[in-house]
Amino acid sequence: MKKENKIKLFLADDDAVFLKSMEIEFLRHADFTIETFATGELCVENLSHNPDVVILDYHLDGIDKNAMNGMETLDKIKAFNQDIPVVILSSQDKIEAAVNCIHHGALDYVVKSETSFIRLKKIITESLHYQVMQKELNWYMDRT
Repeated sequence: MKKENKIKLFLADDDAVFLKSMEIEFLRHADFTIETFATGELCVENLSHNPDVVILDYHLDGIDKNAMNGMETLDKIKAFNQDIPVVILSSQDKIEAAVNCIHHGALDYVVKSETSFIRLKKIITESLHYQVMQKELNWYMDRT
């Protein structure tokens, strides 16, 4: 697959070990272009690289308590481009957190666990299929 056809995935998490393990898992199982970020600020600064999907930690202020958290980062991503699918990844297994993320425009909310990678892979696949169908539908509607 040519580089320009690869899915561009942004991973943002303040846990360096978890971030690297997610990057390795995605690279092992699919043909992605991956950019990783330790803070929400860095993720937002690089949105001009046009990610296809962003996977964002709910708590991004573990290293720097003044850093943007996941919700603030999600809001900035949606302000930049509301069509970028954002999946929130969190160690919190609280329905209130998940609902809040969805209300802020997250595509989905995944609890960190041994099965989270499988769930993320499924969400990304479904999101990309939806994006392709939406583009085809828009093309069709523009022609009629």
